[in-house]
Amino acid sequence: MTPVLPISFLTDYGTADGFVAACRGVMARIAPEARVLDITHEVPPGDIRRGALLLAQTLPYLPPGVHVAVVDPGVGTARRGVLVRTSEHLLVGPDNGLLPWAADALGGIREAYELGNPALMLPQVSATFHGRDVFAPVAAHLATGTPPSEVGRRLDAGSLVRLADPVAYVDRGTGYAEVLTEDRFGNVQLSLAESHIRELGVERGGALDVEAGGDVHWVPYRRTFGDVAAGALVALLDSAGYVALTVNGGDAARALRVRPGDPVKLRRPDSGTGAV
Repeated sequence: MTPVLPISFLTDYGTADGFVAACRGVMARIAPEARVLDITHEVPPGDIRRGALLLAQTLPYLPPGVHVAVVDPGVGTARRGVLVRTSEHLLVGPDNGLLPWAADALGGIREAYELGNPALMLPQVSATFHGRDVFAPVAAHLATGTPPSEVGRRLDAGSLVRLADPVAYVDRGTGYAEVLTEDRFGNVQLSLAESHIRELGVERGGALDVEAGGDVHWVPYRRTFGDVAAGALVALLDSAGYVALTVNGGDAARALRVRPGDPVKLRRPDSGTGAV
């Protein structure tokens, strides 16, 4: 007997309405034995980029299964619904850039299909609620063993919509980055990795000049929050392997006056390049 796969679920629906419950109810009716793991339903409304980042940084820690993601401001338009298969995972959602970064983090896309088989969807498909009527039932059928090839026609993986890659490079002593995310603690995740900081000639225990929000800040580069005094800025590597700007016990996003997508520049304090 084919084991029932777990299903993970990410949306921008929030929990004030019944949208999440309706989707989970559809999955439960089709695949009552499937375990559903909620990643989050608090993606900012319509923020595809935030949803894509959350998927890419979370799915590598989840068991092989079916992953449903719905951040879909284009619902009901000509945008496609798709299934993306990696070596061990199945990703279901809109073709708007939400899924490819996560597929990359899971080893890359093996196959892609357009969702086009009405037998795997609800009998009546609303133009404004594909999460309930298309993505949830397709995911539940996949979890119970329906082959990916049955969801619809196969697609060229290169035809999937991709978001622009974040700015992340070092040039002549300056690291150019952008704010990827701001979490609920106010920690600011940048698009740079440890290799970029080393390229700047900075090791842990050193410091960085950080240009953000119109100001330049001297920021120590340490291992964790408690390596600086309460209320002080500190740069560190976060749990996803990215450089993060944080305040010990405080809100770095507010202190630096930055939001996701904002540019940030980093330099060694003694680089002599000055503020740009």
